[in-house]
Amino acid sequence: MQSIREALAAGRKPRVVFTASAGQIAGQVGQVIELTDPEVSDEFVVVRFGRDELPFSPADLAMAPKGVTRRVVEPKPEPEPQESPVAAAPEFVLDTPRVPAQRQEEPKVEQTEKPPARRAVKAVKPKGPAGLTVTLAYADGEWTVAAQQGSKALAKPYVVKPAEALKMVGLVDVPGVQEAVEQILGTERAEAEQQAEKLRAELAEIEARLAELREAR
Repeated sequence: MQSIREALAAGRKPRVVFTASAGQIAGQVGQVIELTDPEVSDEFVVVRFGRDELPFSPADLAMAPKGVTRRVVEPKPEPEPQESPVAAAPEFVLDTPRVPAQRQEEPKVEQTEKPPARRAVKAVKPKGPAGLTVTLAYADGEWTVAAQQGSKALAKPYVVKPAEALKMVGLVDVPGVQEAVEQILGTERAEAEQQAEKLRAELAEIEARLAELREAR
């Protein structure tokens, strides 16, 4: 392990041969590319074997002799031809790194459980009070005011003086409405003056008649 650390520190990738404890790939040659934390796992020596990079323990490896590139012949080779290391190696190498791949799918389960919580949130708008309507009306020479909230009558129409009606209309900054009210009041004023003039003339006639009757005594 000291030789491997020194080689990696110098920027080299030392070659190692797999021992019998490595299993089916015993006798094959790989390159050490990294050393991880031995306190986390006993398999802290990362070896590149073909296209794969797999972790091994120091007991699974030995320094490869100089000049060895593919395989080191062991003293007792396996006699069975069906256990050729070239054919068996890809099956072992491809099955090893699939174990941690399942851990990456765990967060997806939490994401599918969050959306239903949004359906329970609903904004409830408070119901406002019923609308209020105040009506100022003119009919048959009289001004009346009425108030109603929704379908409930708060104040039945009652008579107000023309001056009060004019003040109410003055609160509404609409020239057309004020002109209409002033026109109605002007017409009523003219009619009242004519009636008063007529009554004064009739009263003068009655007083003259009364004076004649008094002189006739």
